[in-house]
Amino acid sequence: MRLSRYFLPVLKETPSEAQIASHRLMLRAGMIQQASAGIYSWLPLGYKVLRRIEQIVHEEQIRAGHIPMLMPTVQSAELWRESGRYDDYGEEMLRISDRHGRDMLYGPTNEELITDIFRSHVRSYRDLPLTLYHIQWKFRDEIRPRFGVMRGREFLMKDGYNFDLTKEDALHAYNRHLVSYLRSYERMGLQAIPMRADGGPIGGDYTHEFLVLADTGESEVFYDSAVTDLSFGDRAIDYDDVEQCQGILEEFTSRYARTDETHDETLFADIPEDRRRSARGIEVGQIFYFGTKYSEPLGATVQGPDGQSTPVHMGSHGIGVSRLLGAIIEANHDDKGIIWPEGVTPFQCGIVNLKQGDAQADAACEDLYAALTGRGLEPLYDDRDERAGAKFASMDLIGLPWRITVGPRGLKAGVVELTSRRTGVSEELSPEVAVARVAEIYA
Repeated sequence: MRLSRYFLPVLKETPSEAQIASHRLMLRAGMIQQASAGIYSWLPLGYKVLRRIEQIVHEEQIRAGHIPMLMPTVQSAELWRESGRYDDYGEEMLRISDRHGRDMLYGPTNEELITDIFRSHVRSYRDLPLTLYHIQWKFRDEIRPRFGVMRGREFLMKDGYNFDLTKEDALHAYNRHLVSYLRSYERMGLQAIPMRADGGPIGGDYTHEFLVLADTGESEVFYDSAVTDLSFGDRAIDYDDVEQCQGILEEFTSRYARTDETHDETLFADIPEDRRRSARGIEVGQIFYFGTKYSEPLGATVQGPDGQSTPVHMGSHGIGVSRLLGAIIEANHDDKGIIWPEGVTPFQCGIVNLKQGDAQADAACEDLYAALTGRGLEPLYDDRDERAGAKFASMDLIGLPWRITVGPRGLKAGVVELTSRRTGVSEELSPEVAVARVAEIYA
């Protein structure tokens, strides 16, 4: 993409309403614009990152054997009355009526709707296990929406639902989701710690939240510092292997890590003092097992091996896709702007032409652009007729991981400058080597 043809409404001043880094930087980098309190338009740069995150989530869910679908944003209140949650959910639920006076709601979650789909089509235990998921916009009418996309009223969420014959099978689905989430977060350049949590309005005795440590986090968390040494890495996973998935759950949850809602001072005191930590955390996902809480009242049953009808065991599993974007920025920024991890960057590399209009510099930039594109990468070429300082400031603000700087002086020596946004370290390389180096990083 050529910046002269792109829509990137960068702001020079920090908007007064932005209280945390991610909100401030997303507004300044032209990623979002507020439509109303807690509701945002996603501008091209923000939308591009949002789709990168969404793609990672899709890939890891499908890798785990989960099946994508799409449910509507607006649901019938009757299903929620059937489950008993319509009156219990609270004012966060946006309740509406259609022109025929039928009670509807803008879905904050989808347990009822997915259970209705299941009970309409699945009859036998031979169709289990089954996990369905979608990535869809949700709405929760927060009393005080703030912090930009971190706590908005409208948000993009992946929510998945497993249906199993037994509790044991459902707990394997729980473990499978934990593993797939760990893989997803690490691909996004995040360390998200699974912490024992409270079931809240979803319910269930088995639940873990995934939290990214950050000073701006809404939750107070308590943990054993040894948990931050854990890494999933590139290990191969057989999602059908019950013991392997259980082993990973034990590896990542055996050390103390809890939110303030479930914190236990007695257990915390058993940790060696030099490893006790308290901090703030940003919730970016949560997994639940809640047994037959929804299947029993909604009649989601299957015929078991003994020929008897039995309610299925269920769980729900969510990742805050739009919230993740804010969390990634909170964990990856400096005083100049965003620092995108390679896995979610909107463009893999920026090209800065120090002397737009110079025939040699223009030609070299065009060649770099074509070479990077030919390698399957998406560069952002700053071909504007701007000062070098303004171009560097824009690149630092939007945070592309790598920048290639092209100028007449370097070209006379046959080199361009390759710079890492994270470290600030620059190397002078031939254009061909610079392209190969960037391509190798994303291979």
